[in-house]
Amino acid sequence: MMRDQAVFQSTSRVTQPQFWGALPARWDSDTDDTLVCCHVRQETHDVKSFFFRAPAERAFVFEPGQFITLELDIDGETINRCYTISSPPTRPHTISITVKRVPGGKVSNWLHDNLQPGSSVRVLGPSGEFTCARHPARKFLFLSAGSGVTPLMSMSRAHHELGEDSDIVFVHSARTPDDIIFARELDLIASNQTNFRTAFVCERVGARTSWPGVTGFLTLPLLKLIAPDFLEREVFTCGPAPYMKAVRHLLDEGGFDRKQYHEESFSFETISEVAAQLATAHVADALHGTLSENVVGFAPAPAPVETKFKVSFAKSNREIECGSGQHVLDAAKKAGVRLAASCTQGMCGTCKVKLVSGEVEMKHAGGIRQREIDQGMVLLCCSKPKTDLVVDK
Repeated sequence: MMRDQAVFQSTSRVTQPQFWGALPARWDSDTDDTLVCCHVRQETHDVKSFFFRAPAERAFVFEPGQFITLELDIDGETINRCYTISSPPTRPHTISITVKRVPGGKVSNWLHDNLQPGSSVRVLGPSGEFTCARHPARKFLFLSAGSGVTPLMSMSRAHHELGEDSDIVFVHSARTPDDIIFARELDLIASNQTNFRTAFVCERVGARTSWPGVTGFLTLPLLKLIAPDFLEREVFTCGPAPYMKAVRHLLDEGGFDRKQYHEESFSFETISEVAAQLATAHVADALHGTLSENVVGFAPAPAPVETKFKVSFAKSNREIECGSGQHVLDAAKKAGVRLAASCTQGMCGTCKVKLVSGEVEMKHAGGIRQREIDQGMVLLCCSKPKTDLVVDK
């Protein structure tokens, strides 16, 4: 997709007259982490899109399907939340997220009630590996439910705006027809591209007096009707955990090759489950990285001897023991130490703390800035101790 971004940059001077001249410098959250909300758009009765610009003119460069992490101050508490970018990289001057109001959800309700044009937020990213840019294919199948439509919308918008009449079947599931996010825009893209097809599956009709689409749930027979050649397609799936689990079972039932399957989820349990299934099937292309296949004929390497280290929490005056092969967050939870955490995959930055002393091995996925690492910050969810540690917590 980087080639496509370069193509778009060369033509953006004439397509966006408010930005005459060369594109501005690339936005980098490591050096400029504040964005300003420039527009809010109501998508459905409980879904809004929030658009952002950098205070100093900057261009956003990312791959469609990636996410950003918002660092919000809510009621005196700093909360991190990951949101997929719903805008495409072909619109480099703004970036957007699309958020569904969740009953009782602290962050989604705060965004809906408080974030407005002129508001500033701190942002980390973009990050993530869930993108069609890294898995080029002749034909795609996008499967989404609810607000899981956002990364697939970014991908669809990118293909559309680059004039690539890619063979894409987009199947979206919603509670009712009025809950379909981006319904009109998806219809517009389908009308503009010969090989882009949509299908909406609604659990019930809702307030509509009539609904020409399908009611119920996505099933294998229905998928075969919508996309008879689904076995040949590269599949990207995003939605609530139960939905994605149902999709995996559906595809398995249909004989789908998991090497062509890609899923987005910030749920550690879901990621672990998929990884285990893929490992059992000896599939190398895993959800967030590559799983090594078993090599026949070689004895397994002996398990390394684990060293135990002390981890002291300076503010709470707690001390735990953590093995050299164990993540500090896991050891803390096992010992009953309550720590803020969200994705547990090194992506969101929720478990970021100051390391007062000691040394760790940290393998993160974009949830921390280099300058923060230089200042002694670590993510406990993806850090293993190499010495005794003192944490400012």
